[in-house]
Amino acid sequence: MMSIRTYGYEQLFLRYPANPILRAADWPYGVNSVFNPGATLLQDGTTLLLCRVEDQRGHSHLCAARSANGVDNWQIDPEPSFYPDPENHPDELWGIEDPRITYIPEFEKYVVVYTSFSRGGPGVSLALTEDFHSFERIGAIMPPHDKDAALLPVRFDGLWALIHRPVGGPRVHMWISYSNDLIHWGDHRIQLESRRGSWWDADKIGLSAPPIRTPQGWLVIYHGVRHTCSGCLYRLGLALFDLERPDICLVRGEPWIFSPEEPYERFGDVNNVVFPCGLTIRPDGDTITMYYGAADTCIAAAMGSLRKLLSWLEEYGRVIAVRDGDNITILDHNPTDA
Repeated sequence: MMSIRTYGYEQLFLRYPANPILRAADWPYGVNSVFNPGATLLQDGTTLLLCRVEDQRGHSHLCAARSANGVDNWQIDPEPSFYPDPENHPDELWGIEDPRITYIPEFEKYVVVYTSFSRGGPGVSLALTEDFHSFERIGAIMPPHDKDAALLPVRFDGLWALIHRPVGGPRVHMWISYSNDLIHWGDHRIQLESRRGSWWDADKIGLSAPPIRTPQGWLVIYHGVRHTCSGCLYRLGLALFDLERPDICLVRGEPWIFSPEEPYERFGDVNNVVFPCGLTIRPDGDTITMYYGAADTCIAAAMGSLRKLLSWLEEYGRVIAVRDGDNITILDHNPTDA
């Protein structure tokens, strides 16, 4: 008799009871919406969110909000912290969006990878900062159409690694590319494919927050999109990648772990969207606060445990590859057909 595996819903992230934590009405200047923030913990323990702020033209810029406890009493910059500069960077003509923040110990700086929007469509751009008051633009590093990008915090065989999501074709996948100078990128490889058929992540996938380094591997929260008769539905899933070869997926979760449920996630400028671009990990090394855009309208927070995420992945994940010393064995050559 064939064995059938069933999946129950497990609450890995608990929403902050006072969600949403930031709305357009909180801003010190007039805006349409705030969502999709990058996140980091500053040296003094302050949480910084670099929020995507959309004006009433539909163009976005980035604005920093700071909080001592990461959930309330936000101190928001009185004007945009990082504004498009289309005169010098024409790739930013129609705004900048969806930042991911990575602290790079080698530079003692934060790298902000963001989507720049121009006539050609969305592309990937990069800037460095020490304080989120001034930014050193590197500029466009991936041409349109590309987005959902973040830099890993360490080099691999002397090269930096960037996860990103080129757009094209009926199914859209996550890619990884390498560079020795953060400007010129190559050795492009598919890192994770969208699945086929009726899966929750069958139509397109993309990186959410930057990867988390764990002893087991790089833990990635990613978003998956399924097209329905009432529009797109965004949910979140988990995957684990090899520490030395981040292009190789070791384990991929099968069910989703987080989905639009609350009214502020289901109804807004874009319905049925939960979209994290950042998270923080508290000094205990386990407590995660995930910050996400809800329905492209406001910002919400949810708390989880790194230990529980890894345990869940061990139980509900599909093993794709196994490392044994210096050798990696691929066990599943068609993981998207399951």
